[in-house]
Amino acid sequence: MKKIICLLLVIASLLFCLTSCGGKGEGEISVFYYTYSDTYISTVRSSIDKMLKTAGLDYNNYDANSNQTTQTEQIDTAIAKGSRLLIVNIVDTGSDDAAKTVIGKARAADIPVIFFNRSVSEEVVSSYDKCVFVGTDYEMAGHMQGELIGNYILKNYANYDLNGDGKISYVMFKGEQGNAEAEARTKFGALDANKILTDAGKAGLVFYDSKNTGKYLVDQGGNWSAQAANDYMKTILSAHSEKGGNMVELVIANNDEMALGAISALQEVGYNKSGGKTIPVFGIDATEGAVSKIKDGSMAGTIKQDALGMADVIVKVAQNMLSAKSHFDTIDKDNVVGNWRVNIPYAPYTQDAADNNEK
Repeated sequence: MKKIICLLLVIASLLFCLTSCGGKGEGEISVFYYTYSDTYISTVRSSIDKMLKTAGLDYNNYDANSNQTTQTEQIDTAIAKGSRLLIVNIVDTGSDDAAKTVIGKARAADIPVIFFNRSVSEEVVSSYDKCVFVGTDYEMAGHMQGELIGNYILKNYANYDLNGDGKISYVMFKGEQGNAEAEARTKFGALDANKILTDAGKAGLVFYDSKNTGKYLVDQGGNWSAQAANDYMKTILSAHSEKGGNMVELVIANNDEMALGAISALQEVGYNKSGGKTIPVFGIDATEGAVSKIKDGSMAGTIKQDALGMADVIVKVAQNMLSAKSHFDTIDKDNVVGNWRVNIPYAPYTQDAADNNEK
């Protein structure tokens, strides 16, 4: 009975595809997102949607809601429907297992795969000649954030040392445990800032909680969420203050959503408002919300991860794969790494950048 039901479901899926998939070619382009709730990913999704529509390409989006099992089942469904290309924002980045599974399914169906944004190893991508990765040099984001923070604090060190102890106390919000981007951002965001400060004869940054040997607070849900940072920051502010001589003087976040969550908590107790004292807060992505906060002075800076640029490269690679062209045809050669990936460049974004964009 179960086998009959499964067969009927597959037939129904195929009939749905035949009746609903028009446009160029046969079968949909299937785009799988680790979660729709991620603000940066939502911007990438919106851009990809527009570009695929402009190109006249049929597509379908899938939301895994941060569940790898759900995403794997969605990929099975898409393949059964006759998908001709898989674009995958993989959920599980803690190991290569999930990506290997996707490769196995795609190879068996002879379908090209584009992994994007969330890191997949060279070994896995290169194991299939119809697979590429579009992302970033994730270590670079951490290095750039660390450099931005170090130089920013150095310019006016005494004003940021609210406790007057000759040191800057900080908190680090980590988006996800085991994720390559989160690991690099957490490491280099503080390490590189410290090098700039100590080279200039200043004390390095000091994590606000001496008992925390990891020197970070992680989003236990792995969602890089504003809510996680907001909850942490409220707890911190209930026990740390200028009056108590132990105020947190700097916030470093792996992404803008966590930075925004921290700012919200700070504003609730009177900081980071117009005309008042501001705790420097740094993120990564340059989302619309973060840019707005940088413009109004409540956020110090971020590192731009170009959502539009990432979407553009993904769609170009997709078109190349579907037309049997070289995977990286028309892609800027400076951003291509070997035969397996394209890196989208980062850029620092501060008040100066915001001012220049408005001119």
